[in-house]
Amino acid sequence: MPLVSTTIMTPPREPGSSSTVDLVIPSDPAEARRVQEEIERLLRAHEASEKDIFGIRLALEEALVNAIKHGNQMDRSKKVTIVSVIHAERFEIHITDEGTGFDPGDVPDPTAVENIERPCGRGLMLMRHYMTEVSFGARGNSVRMAKVLRNGKK
Repeated sequence: MPLVSTTIMTPPREPGSSSTVDLVIPSDPAEARRVQEEIERLLRAHEASEKDIFGIRLALEEALVNAIKHGNQMDRSKKVTIVSVIHAERFEIHITDEGTGFDPGDVPDPTAVENIERPCGRGLMLMRHYMTEVSFGARGNSVRMAKVLRNGKK
């Protein structure tokens, strides 16, 4: 099943311009990978550093997997909405699923000794590590992330 909504993806037209990605996808990991690839392509067009692209792609993967797997329970009839903007010096994204939400404060610390061998919480930890800002909607079914870009710098 292809992307559900009309995809609006605008590449940068001139230095200092922004690019947008605004779409709705089914709860399908293959569609999530397509979103990641498109955002990576746009980041490269904006001359984002390899380090920033790596971190954004990893955080984006974790957020999309959480929305599909935990939020929408892998139900392909449920959608994930993605809205992002890439500015010259900042990447912003908002991801919303149709799930009931969660409380990020209830997620165990994956670095605590008792949780070292448990898989839960690692995705949130990676998102917070690689992004400049991470916040969750009050209902717990959406995440906003932002990253200050070091365009072209290593």
